[in-house]
Amino acid sequence: MRLAIGSDHAGFALKEKIVAFLRADSIDVVDFGTDTSEVSCDYPDVALQVAKTVASGEADRGILVCGSGIGMSIAANKVPGAYCALCRSVSDGEMSRKHNNSNLLALGERSGDPDLALEIVRVWMSTEFEGDRHLKRTQKIRAYEHGLSQHFGQKRGEVVIFDHPLVQHKVSMIRDAKTSVKEFRELVQEISSLMVYEITRDLPLEMIDIETPVAKTKSYALAGKKLAIVPILRAGIGMVDGIINLIPNAKVGFVGLYRDPETLEPVEYYCKLPGDIEDREIFVLDPMLATGGSASAAIDMVKKRGAVRISLVCLVAAPEGVEKIHRDHPDVNIYCAALDSHLNDHGYIVPGLGDAGDRLFGTK
Repeated sequence: MRLAIGSDHAGFALKEKIVAFLRADSIDVVDFGTDTSEVSCDYPDVALQVAKTVASGEADRGILVCGSGIGMSIAANKVPGAYCALCRSVSDGEMSRKHNNSNLLALGERSGDPDLALEIVRVWMSTEFEGDRHLKRTQKIRAYEHGLSQHFGQKRGEVVIFDHPLVQHKVSMIRDAKTSVKEFRELVQEISSLMVYEITRDLPLEMIDIETPVAKTKSYALAGKKLAIVPILRAGIGMVDGIINLIPNAKVGFVGLYRDPETLEPVEYYCKLPGDIEDREIFVLDPMLATGGSASAAIDMVKKRGAVRISLVCLVAAPEGVEKIHRDHPDVNIYCAALDSHLNDHGYIVPGLGDAGDRLFGTK
């Protein structure tokens, strides 16, 4: 594990103790200073450096120390992807990892007992995130964070939950058991279109010359980035038209899977993809991400045929499915309109919306 650490002058002595403690345990520690307690320095300068290092993945975790720990935690939490917990007890340290998946720990030297601080560090370093019901809550924080950003998908392996009011309104409508097949089908197309509108906001542009009825001018056009959508049969088909209406030049592939009744493993029965799949950004479409088995197998199929940059677009996801995808495919972004609570004993997402395929096509 690689750990970034930093302090201001008021936290210097405790920081030095923590560095020695961690290095004695063979932890790779990157020290961002400060180098003395005699010269005053500003805690935001150190906190932001350490937080950016952790958020970018250059370090796995980070520790920040100042007089109280408060200033460091406030500054660090301004960095997207930094989740800093100010901990005053061993229990705080443990819970901040188990339930909140904190990746930065803030401590205050003036709190007193350095042995207590080292024990907090030990427990915080050794405790893993429990996931399960806590995953949904932490993903909501990340979703809000992404909503404030102008950039989607810059890092791989992210989960983005779209909280746009129109998306959430339409998701409520498809959840409703009274929604007709016609309405359900139209709503799925509309939600898919709204989601991909946001997902593609960072497509590159190039300047071109055009002539309006009034004058010649410079304008912008997409810079030729190739896209492909790959629905998982059959329910994924319901998302295609909403996306094609928005991006008519996107190529369309298809992946078909069924579940072996004995092994319960997904089995490929159909795969037809664009010939230049390796040059395209791929959106795999599946309305429901439940266990994640079929989606993971579909991504495997697409990768084996040369695809490199793949994202999974779904309407409703369960934490179990998200964990499965990121365990099998840590390079794949997941975009969804809702992250629900859990799977029931029959493998349905709760509260979910039922079987998306049946509701799209009017079957049972």
